[in-house]
Amino acid sequence: MSTATKIHETFEKGKGILRLIPNFVPRRFGQPGRRLRLHPDDYYALGTKRGAIKERWFSSAIPALNGDQAPADEGMSYVAPTEDINDKFLFKDAVEELGKSIIGEELYQKYGTWPMYSKFFDFKTPLFHHLHLSDAAAEFVGKIGKPEAYYFPYQLNNHPGEFPVTYFGFDPDVTIDQVRERLLSFETCDTRITELSRAYRIELGTGWYTPPGVVHAPGSYLTYEPQWNSDVNSVYENIVSGEVYPYEFLVENCPDDKKFDVEYVLRLMDWEKNIDPHYKKNYFRPPILCNHSDERHIEKWITYGNEYFAAKELTILPGQTVTVKDSAAYGCIMIQGHGEFGVYDAESAIMLRFGQLSSDEFFVSETAAKEGVTIRNRSRTEPIVILKHFGPNHPDMP
Repeated sequence: MSTATKIHETFEKGKGILRLIPNFVPRRFGQPGRRLRLHPDDYYALGTKRGAIKERWFSSAIPALNGDQAPADEGMSYVAPTEDINDKFLFKDAVEELGKSIIGEELYQKYGTWPMYSKFFDFKTPLFHHLHLSDAAAEFVGKIGKPEAYYFPYQLNNHPGEFPVTYFGFDPDVTIDQVRERLLSFETCDTRITELSRAYRIELGTGWYTPPGVVHAPGSYLTYEPQWNSDVNSVYENIVSGEVYPYEFLVENCPDDKKFDVEYVLRLMDWEKNIDPHYKKNYFRPPILCNHSDERHIEKWITYGNEYFAAKELTILPGQTVTVKDSAAYGCIMIQGHGEFGVYDAESAIMLRFGQLSSDEFFVSETAAKEGVTIRNRSRTEPIVILKHFGPNHPDMP
């Protein structure tokens, strides 16, 4: 059977919904938070040289930029047509084959692919102070910019890690000359650049939106992170929790002739956003209750207020069956409970082995979303909780 035939048969059998295979990603820096529900023996399943597994990616049509040792498909989602883990095809291939039938006319015509992905980001220690490039800056190295958002789910945060505080930008009184001085010392001392920043303690059940060009250092809670189809950054902090980061982390996404040009590196920042005196007012994202919530289910917007992506948290109360409609395609991950999701049996993962199938992740086509997905909670005591990530075209996003 050809891949194209398998894609169409799987799509039709699932009535417009695809079941996705767990997609774990290692990172060579930082320490794992061990909240991904991965077996304790499997955090180094790809070898110690690759670093521990610290992320799980969802609905991804792009690879992770993880260096020369990473396989070409690392970070890319696969679809499971059957219960055989070896029987699979790339989610990216499904989007290309099905086109507007899966992601809708608007996204297909504008982007030609699914334009965002989401992930669980799971570090025990805080991440380095860094920024993501804008489209204009990323274009110089043949890439696209990267806005992102954060949400901190209760269900996956049984412990806060070592530093549950996130830095955003710089104090409004900081000058760009002070930042320049720290960057010029990147290879000679601990610059302690976060002394110039401002920190916010993470609140579970809330989130943030982070525009390109804003320097930030995420704290140590597991984070659900909807983002644009990109993986480009510039690391402004050189020593974090005793771990030293080389100069290449600062300039790896700069043109060759700009790698020692501190003024170019400074221009990667959106300076006004970095020193915005009302940063929390503009970019903090408390949940917003959807009007259709009732005694059977509760739905909240958890990522909103930007032009790139959106996300919701859907709760189906014990013993309830609900048909939930949306006006756009979406990917989703079940983080609590068990029951039925469309034609599929579904359950949140408790502990997965690396390379194992699960029944917790799906992608819902635009047509299926508009017709409505019927979700049945089989538990008498426990809710089903699902996180849903959308592209930029959900008309109801606040």
